[in-house]
Amino acid sequence: MTSATSNAHESNTVRLVDYLAGELAAAGVTHMFGVGGANIEDLYDAVHHCGAVHSVVAKHEFSAVTMADGYARTTGRLGVVAATSGGGAMNLVPGLAEAYTSRVPVLALVGQPPTGQEGHGAFQDTSGRAGSFDAREVFAPVSRFCARVDDPDSLTELLPRAVAAAQADPRGPAVLLLPKDVQQALIRVPARNAAPAPGRPATAAAHLDPVAVTAVSNALRGASRVLIIAGEEVAAADARGELADLAGRLGAWVAVTPDAKDVFDNHDPRFAGVAGVMGHSNVEDCLRQADVCLLAGTRLPLLARGGLDQALAAADVVCLGPEPPFVAGSALGGNLREALRVVAARLPSSPRPCPPHAGPLPTRMAGPLFRGSERTVPHAQAVAAVEAALPEDALVFVDAGNAGASAVHLLPAPRHGRFIVAVGMGGMGYTFGAGIGAALATGRRTYVLAGDGAFFMHGMEVHTAVEYDAPVTFVIFNNNAHAMCVLREEFFQGGVRNDDLFLRTDLAAGVAAAFPSLKATGATDGAQLRTALLHSSTGGGPAFVAVACDPREIPPFRPFQSHTETNESKEGSDERGVVQVG
Repeated sequence: MTSATSNAHESNTVRLVDYLAGELAAAGVTHMFGVGGANIEDLYDAVHHCGAVHSVVAKHEFSAVTMADGYARTTGRLGVVAATSGGGAMNLVPGLAEAYTSRVPVLALVGQPPTGQEGHGAFQDTSGRAGSFDAREVFAPVSRFCARVDDPDSLTELLPRAVAAAQADPRGPAVLLLPKDVQQALIRVPARNAAPAPGRPATAAAHLDPVAVTAVSNALRGASRVLIIAGEEVAAADARGELADLAGRLGAWVAVTPDAKDVFDNHDPRFAGVAGVMGHSNVEDCLRQADVCLLAGTRLPLLARGGLDQALAAADVVCLGPEPPFVAGSALGGNLREALRVVAARLPSSPRPCPPHAGPLPTRMAGPLFRGSERTVPHAQAVAAVEAALPEDALVFVDAGNAGASAVHLLPAPRHGRFIVAVGMGGMGYTFGAGIGAALATGRRTYVLAGDGAFFMHGMEVHTAVEYDAPVTFVIFNNNAHAMCVLREEFFQGGVRNDDLFLRTDLAAGVAAAFPSLKATGATDGAQLRTALLHSSTGGGPAFVAVACDPREIPPFRPFQSHTETNESKEGSDERGVVQVG
């Protein structure tokens, strides 16, 4: 601590940034992710001197947000990201949009030019004055709370409001805009309340409508066959045990949304598979047989209900969760964990047997339309190699694209780990930062499964993993293309363009040359991939494996499967190939 800060403490005043760093530490925050700059450097200085919060410098602000996002999803704590003004601030927007849409609690601390320079030609002025644009208007649509701290003493009131908004239902980002002179200002330290314990915030049991509780309980008690479709809110509410208990009492089949594979044991006999456009046909079969479809912690967005709308329209649908579903049915709002407990308590305690069902049989994936001269590994074989190498407590982050669709469809979630897919915005490259944030927060081996397109967007965060010795294994499905775009062009636009086919790139060799200390391997068959993955798990630190894939292989993605089955069917797409399941 500097002498100036020490003297400030003696007079019961501190720099605003020192107060802020202390409050983050008291709230259980262990890491702050971001990219530095002149208008946020004072906060980094305070965090350094605080010592209780580790600052992690990313290569890009988008990845810094996803690091905070992955940190929050795997720990249940508030994720924190810090960035400077101007372009740095604007780079936060897509990452905050993902956290907003996926209901992830993130606090963004965004530097701004000194207040005296605003409206007078300040560099990176976003005050809204003198023709500049207003940063509040940029961040407001992607945040639950956004405020500008113009009066230094107001931070003691604005910070708890921001944190509360980020962690309330629905969760999401909160943004505080911090001018440089405000960060440096001395503020009076208020009396500290008891600090919350690190971990998931304590949530008071929300009031549950007794009429709705009775209606839902009666509907479930009278049903002989129930299909539960569980979503990511089950993980966010730490309600896996409650979900399993309810499923047992009902003898229910349990399906999961694409972003929630880890909320129910994928090896349980009740597991019906993944719902939606990357999912399993067994879910629709179970839905058609069910008397009641219970949505638990999902609003059932389009990606999760692709191909199910007709069966849903004929089903009795009930929903448990803090937000209303996108489909018709009755709903019991409020805290999901409490709702699951209350409803289960009204059912017989003895478990019921699950009716027979086919289980999550994989969809047959069509082979590539042509093969080049390079040896390639089919998606199913590559995913099987990943499955064979995964520790049971692994954290798995799956990116967008053909590789992501294959992993969602084929790869079981680790029994005691996480399986995270960011389908809020579906942004390519999310996993690189998110995997690093999760690995640094938990110390557990984390696996990033992504395509080469995602790698070229944000894959240089590998450098961050090397710098911080993060236990992350990056698995790159390299088909030298934006392959999902290639197939869309082939199926829906006549295949007259080849913009999304790339020249061949040896990613493993390139990464190995750039980072000599990194374990980097190329794989051209499943055995090589499995061996490389097992080797990456020995010892700490990051590893990188690139597996050669074919851009023409058709993944288990409903619009593509429908096209290949009939070549004329528009089920799952309109004439432009836009996903349509309404």
